[in-house]
Amino acid sequence: MSTESIAAPRSNSAQSPKYKRSKGNNSSFEMAAWLFMRLSGVVLIVLIFGHLFVNLMLGDGIHAVDFGFVAGKWASPFWQIWDLVMLWLAILHGTNGVRTIINDYAERSGTRMTLKTVLYVASGVIVVLGTLVIFTFDPCPPGAVIDLPSFCPVP
Repeated sequence: MSTESIAAPRSNSAQSPKYKRSKGNNSSFEMAAWLFMRLSGVVLIVLIFGHLFVNLMLGDGIHAVDFGFVAGKWASPFWQIWDLVMLWLAILHGTNGVRTIINDYAERSGTRMTLKTVLYVASGVIVVLGTLVIFTFDPCPPGAVIDLPSFCPVP
């Protein structure tokens, strides 16, 4: 019988994860990120199923979803905020998940930093563009004379 000791799982041995997990601020960030994933997931389920129910089940269903439907929906600040919160939570939730995957599988710190930088820039661009689309959408553009929704004033 051998008297060699076996290193405890997740100990600081040669078989530890590819990057060092530090105690302190990083672990509190990881706990907050873990909690965010759970809470945002629950909120996203409510937002997404509410979105699908209103868009597909009420009225004429999928056949009613067109430019006029979206324009009429986004005329209400309630639906603008609903879609904005759904967009932000979905992007942040997905970004946090991909950040975790990058941390788990990227072996070198330079690669990890590059991948996370690309991820954060792409996520930021999508959030900014999506927010601009939601709040600057004009269903009745000046000068348009064809295919305007019924609620637009006739020029």
